[in-house]
Amino acid sequence: MAFRYAWRDFSALQNIEDYRKRARRILPDMIWTYVESGAGDHLTRLDNEAAFTRWKLRQRCLTGQAAPSLGTIMCGVDVSLPVALAPTGLAGASHWSGDVAAARAAEAAGTRLALSTASCYSIEEVAQATKSNHWFQLYPFADRPVASWLMRRASDAGYGALIVTVDVPVPGNREGERRAGIGMPTVLTPARILDIARRPRWMANALLHRRNVPVPYVEAERLRFDGAAGARQAWRAMQQDLGWDDLRWMRDQWRGRFYIKGILDADDAEKAIDLVGADGIVVSNHGGRQLDRAMASIDALPAISDRIGGRAEIYLDGGVRRAADIVTALCLGATGVFLGRPYLYGLAVAGEKGVGEIIELLRSDLHRTLILMGCRSVRDLDRSWILKTGEEVPQLRHRG
Repeated sequence: MAFRYAWRDFSALQNIEDYRKRARRILPDMIWTYVESGAGDHLTRLDNEAAFTRWKLRQRCLTGQAAPSLGTIMCGVDVSLPVALAPTGLAGASHWSGDVAAARAAEAAGTRLALSTASCYSIEEVAQATKSNHWFQLYPFADRPVASWLMRRASDAGYGALIVTVDVPVPGNREGERRAGIGMPTVLTPARILDIARRPRWMANALLHRRNVPVPYVEAERLRFDGAAGARQAWRAMQQDLGWDDLRWMRDQWRGRFYIKGILDADDAEKAIDLVGADGIVVSNHGGRQLDRAMASIDALPAISDRIGGRAEIYLDGGVRRAADIVTALCLGATGVFLGRPYLYGLAVAGEKGVGEIIELLRSDLHRTLILMGCRSVRDLDRSWILKTGEEVPQLRHRG
């Protein structure tokens, strides 16, 4: 019997949950809490995943489907599978290569990244490090010149779509983050410093590359944001009384494709199209990090699809961990899905390579799932391929 030595056992990483567990061991407690925690009692965060199991897939045999088509169009771009990377703030805290690595992995896989306003690399750095026209996510600031300045920078750098997040007028009640000392500024105690020291590779990269704070705000025209101090200013500058008129103003400012993220109600989805003229919406509860006990994203999708399906693009964000989750979302009217935490797990484990591995796991699983269902293309998926059970699978996944 022949043996081969490997410093990392990739055979142990068979699904996203495996990457989650590996990332948990790699990241300091403070960073892990930021990545994984939700608001309040985490009911919405957990339900985002559990809600998918209340649906069952239809299986058709002897259909002769051996090479299903996975490609589709997301935000006006041809993608190789109906999956893109969601905007996630402070990705550089999971791995120093952060947003640049994620964007490169996405385009290598034939898809895109939506760059967060709270990224650890600037709008221009990500654009210069990639070849594709990725997308930019904007937090709406009360100071319109700052919002306009960020949109102009994204447009000048070649970003093809703007995604405005509307569900963060104030940060959610993230008790776990406060308990872990995460804040502005971050509170370090001897115990927390010791925990970081137990991850010497992470600590060395954090000190060397210093990609742990949001940087797109640097050299703003009216707010001189700089690192953590800039992040504090940014949260204070968020527009708590954001209204539809503000979204119309942003739509007028941005000449490309325009999307609104954070919609859970069908009435709001309709207003996004009729009042704002948005090209589409992202059905999302911010990963369960904002309003606890809000609907799971997949539970909100059917009513929104019934209301605006065919009139605008609909994307789902939240809880996707398996190809069956992607299929469920597409059957219920989504054009595609966004991944958040899963790609951060891959990023923490192996940087750009790890993000690519997460995408390829889902691609392989999606290919297999469509063959087993007897479906020839992701574009053929509709409600005829799905059944509602009303009961979630008990003990959904071990979360140890």
